Amino acid sequence: MQNDIEKILISKEELENITKKLGEQISLDFKGKTPVFIGLLKGCNPFLTDLLKNVTIPCEVDYMKVSSYLGTESSGNITIVNDITTNIKGRNVIIVDDIVDTGRTTSLIKNLFEQRDAQSVTICCMLDKPEGRVVDVDVKYIGSTIPNLFVVGYGLDYNELYRNLPYIGVLKNEIYK
Repeated sequence: MQNDIEKILISKEELENITKKLGEQISLDFKGKTPVFIGLLKGCNPFLTDLLKNVTIPCEVDYMKVSSYLGTESSGNITIVNDITTNIKGRNVIIVDDIVDTGRTTSLIKNLFEQRDAQSVTICCMLDKPEGRVVDVDVKYIGSTIPNLFVVGYGLDYNELYRNLPYIGVLKNEIYK
């Protein structure tokens, strides 16, 4: 599996620093509040788990499973496979996503939660890929901005593989071309 990786883009240690920094900042920004973290499955899992270890305020967690990718490309069609079970009316919601690329999914989910009368909807992502953006979306908490590369690891996959790598790596072109 590691032979399929062209290079490591973000190391395990850098990911630990990212989740520590973001957890501390969110804790400061939401002090006195009890936000609901909504993880977008499946890719958010390692990031959200490590992020929460660094959040020092009371909070709740829920998950939403959405699908938009086929192989290495966004299909442009977003499907909600499993919705949240938490009532978010009047709540401070933090959407946690592994990567914001086109912005379509994040924007759609943010608008959906606003329609459900959340008090606030904030976006936190591990990786931001602004070169891929086709929809403008305001991401408040960004772990790292990356170039327009296809990356895997730490929750990110290619056809459900590589999620278990402890780092973010660039997948070799011959693997998915």
